[in-house]
Amino acid sequence: MQVRDLMNQSVVSITPAESASLAARLLSRHNLGSLPVCGEDGGLRGIVTDRDIVTRCVAAEEDPHKVQIKDIMSRNCAVVSPDDDAAEAARMMAVKQVRRLPVLEAGKVVGMVSLGDLAKCDACEMEAGEALSEISENIQRTRGLHQPERD
Repeated sequence: MQVRDLMNQSVVSITPAESASLAARLLSRHNLGSLPVCGEDGGLRGIVTDRDIVTRCVAAEEDPHKVQIKDIMSRNCAVVSPDDDAAEAARMMAVKQVRRLPVLEAGKVVGMVSLGDLAKCDACEMEAGEALSEISENIQRTRGLHQPERD
């Protein structure tokens, strides 16, 4: 099965100059976990997640109305093509430790594919489970490194 068969084509994006507060409102309004950051030409510049807003803006005690997306987004994000195999998308998610991938065609964002999309596909169920396991395992290891010792 190809990514095009699973991806969500209704993409909500944001530009690098927009504010973190606008991104938060869009994420909430559309029940999303991330937004592709696109230039005026429609080309992908990066991705911003709800976690980026919390850790790089709110926790840093910055004003979300003044912080621009370009200052908190992740650059050089992993992407897939609509023609890629869905199993390859799951593998990429596991390797890059992400739950969502922008889908690019001719340099433009044409969709998003999530771990949830892959999990709904019977042919990709095992790969999606493995990707989630690897992502979760890394989160647990990372949290274990930062947890204070208990008496």
